[in-house]
Amino acid sequence: MPPSRRRLPLPTLTVRRGTVYVYGLAALDDRGRLADRTIMRALGWSAGLRLDIREAVGLLVVHARPDGEFRVTGQGHLRLPALIRRRCGLEPGDRVLLAADPPQRQLVIYPPAVLDDLTAQRHHRLGPVGGESA
Repeated sequence: MPPSRRRLPLPTLTVRRGTVYVYGLAALDDRGRLADRTIMRALGWSAGLRLDIREAVGLLVVHARPDGEFRVTGQGHLRLPALIRRRCGLEPGDRVLLAADPPQRQLVIYPPAVLDDLTAQRHHRLGPVGGESA
């Protein structure tokens, strides 16, 4: 008879998903383009679609709009304008978090500086030994 194995305790998640976003990571190329087929498919976006891209609290918010100033490229990439890239401190090679909200047909792009801030807040709460700090 095999020896009994002690089961490891599983953590209880305190944060549950409230909505269903589709996430992706993409690297910005030297022309300001981002590519993620899963995100584009989830949003129903394809080449030529007109877009509105705005900066809000350090994030980039992208909506499909018939009168949008920007377009999805012929290859299905999202191209971020140079002015917006500079405003958010984005450089070629930077990886960004893409959070698509399909029901709203909205994409939110999280630049590295915003991710650093969010991550630092959570890491600080861990405390020095990986436990919840007081």
